[in-house]
Amino acid sequence: MSTDTLGLREQKKRETRQAISDHATQLFLERGFDRTTIADIAAAARVAKMTVTNYFPRKEDLALDHHEEFAAGLAETVAHRPAGESALGAVRRAYLAALEQRDPVIGFTGREFARMIAESPTLVARLRDLHDQREEALARQLVREAPGDPVAARAVAAQIAAADRLLFRELQARMLAGQDAAATGGAALDEGGDGVTSPREGAEVGGGGVTSPRGGAEEDAGRRVDGIAVALGEIARRVFDLLEPAIGGYAVR
Repeated sequence: MSTDTLGLREQKKRETRQAISDHATQLFLERGFDRTTIADIAAAARVAKMTVTNYFPRKEDLALDHHEEFAAGLAETVAHRPAGESALGAVRRAYLAALEQRDPVIGFTGREFARMIAESPTLVARLRDLHDQREEALARQLVREAPGDPVAARAVAAQIAAADRLLFRELQARMLAGQDAAATGGAALDEGGDGVTSPREGAEVGGGGVTSPRGGAEEDAGRRVDGIAVALGEIARRVFDLLEPAIGGYAVR
């Protein structure tokens, strides 16, 4: 089989996978995740149900398409940090860069998508599981770098992961609110304690931004996202600053 044939097959697979993902996302937004079946997705994408499950073994993977990248993200960031940078410094740098890029992996999903996730107990549970996997992958990386003190390595991973969870929830809350002032009133910072605490669980979010009469909806949405990114940047810097005295010097390469 020629290289060109292999290349065409791989391209076809990527196109099929993307088509399934796109149709699934549209159905999830229209009907809700839990009310959409694999059969619905297969019919919309004009493929067999088995084709859908071959590409996406779990239905949740259709909604959380970056799950593998997300679960490995913190560990990969720390593993590839440059000389002279600590584990916390690497995570801080990567998070602020992801904010600049409006990276969907850290939570830039759009208001309707954020609502779809929030309204699905299945997806909320899956996200919780992915955050646990993300922390465990980071812990394993730090243990590899400091095999003589696995307890300390896991403790550092837990603190970084707690900050990571807080920032993810805050970004999702602001996406749901559709404005640059979060309905939760901002991230809760434990400035007198050991680190950070999460915003209150189950906080009500809703409402929406005011559309400018001089600009289109797309332009207005872009301004809201920019405002959210700026606000999250300020919160992230405060969170990482709070962690700096305790773990800022840990695992400097």
